[in-house]
Amino acid sequence: MDIDFVVTWVDMDDPSWKEQFRRYSGRIDNSTNQFSEARFRDYGLLRYWFRGVERFAPWVRKVHFVTCGQKPAWLDETNPKLHLVDHRDYIPEKFLPVFNSSLIELYLHRIPGLADHFVYFNDDFYLVSPTPRERFFVDGKPCDIAVFRLNTGASLWSKCLRNNLRVINSRFDKNEVQKEYHDLWFNEVYGSKSCLTRLLRPYGKFITLRIPHNAQPYLKSTFEEVWEYAGAELERVSANRFRSPEDYTQELFRTWQICRGNFVPYDTYTDTRMFPLVLRPGKAAKAVRSGQYKLLCLNDNIHIRNYEAVMQSLKDSFEAVLPDKSSFEKDR
Repeated sequence: MDIDFVVTWVDMDDPSWKEQFRRYSGRIDNSTNQFSEARFRDYGLLRYWFRGVERFAPWVRKVHFVTCGQKPAWLDETNPKLHLVDHRDYIPEKFLPVFNSSLIELYLHRIPGLADHFVYFNDDFYLVSPTPRERFFVDGKPCDIAVFRLNTGASLWSKCLRNNLRVINSRFDKNEVQKEYHDLWFNEVYGSKSCLTRLLRPYGKFITLRIPHNAQPYLKSTFEEVWEYAGAELERVSANRFRSPEDYTQELFRTWQICRGNFVPYDTYTDTRMFPLVLRPGKAAKAVRSGQYKLLCLNDNIHIRNYEAVMQSLKDSFEAVLPDKSSFEKDR
């Protein structure tokens, strides 16, 4: 079974990108959520993403590096495992340029040459200790956690998650799904995290699933099924160049995958952790060094205090764990 990685990245310091951002957003500053600088800036840790892949997941077949035609100067595009993907290679031209990560994710299944089994990364998700392929797929099925959480927020992201659920509840009957895949939904591996799922068992509608916010395994066929069912609506929102309350997110595909029973129960929180850098920068740096987790999300925020010092601390931690250049870097 071939497994590919897909990672998205943008260089907001690129003059061409800046000009397009200003032209289409009508903004000079990135102060609000959908325009926030933290959604676009690169804080210089990408090379450690590639080093982590090579050292801790050498079994990966191909890395699809998705950008708007950009690449870091140090990246060796001759590496046989690397596939540089321009947005125009898989997103319809009429929706470009795009500054909306949700839209970029809707079309991932159209990446040329993508394996049927792939793992999707944001560029702030890192491999920091040995990670076998069974962490993501077992017997050809993605490893995932099917437990509910309450989503009562009024944020843009919360609204998008509720959009996903409208599609899910129009397609799937919750009681029938949980009856057919009982052992997947009510699995002991989830422990106390499944309390709300059990409590809401009589309730007839799906609510938001817990989101580990880290590398997510997918079947390409899942994307194809969702597009076959809701393609007209997904194409309609593709006109949103920036994040919008109308958007759908990759969680639509993940939840669909789970509702179809195409997953293996796994408590992703045992070896996955998200660190909001605005709150826990010190613990994040320690986690990189410790090897306690397989996957870390180092979540950026425009309000991080002492930003340069925080980034330098993280870089020092990565250098301690991954000091050697990977084959993805020039002048190896």
